[in-house]
Amino acid sequence: MSAREAVKPRSGGRSARRRAREYALQGLYQWLVGGQDVAAIEGHLMETEGFDKADVAHFREVLHGATEGADALRAEFARFIDRDIKELSPVEHAILLIGAYELKHRQEIPYRVVINEAVELAKSFGGTEGFKYVNGVLDKVAAALRPHETGR
Repeated sequence: MSAREAVKPRSGGRSARRRAREYALQGLYQWLVGGQDVAAIEGHLMETEGFDKADVAHFREVLHGATEGADALRAEFARFIDRDIKELSPVEHAILLIGAYELKHRQEIPYRVVINEAVELAKSFGGTEGFKYVNGVLDKVAAALRPHETGR
């Protein structure tokens, strides 16, 4: 199975923002697994059928923000995972990067929305129980980054 087939957005009644996250997930997956150039990944994804239904600005922000700030974002969730980052599945790793990016840099998006969107990505593209893992890790990241919002 190719990287593109492993993380391919599905059609349906999803919002432009959710589609942006799905394409960002696909791009991050390609970046993590294949080490491809982010600009090339972006250009390729933007030519994909159905991309016009995604929030392009959010896609670009998340893809570039997560790749450029990957080390800092990993530091936000590394203390809450039960294994070395290298042992995470590429899909869970990419979803955690997206969630950590949004929690840290998109304060206007409620933390519950960020976590819910990450969980939905994990349900659609991750392993059977991956969504529970993503939920637990991002819940702790949210408490650390947004104690004022989470009340913790």
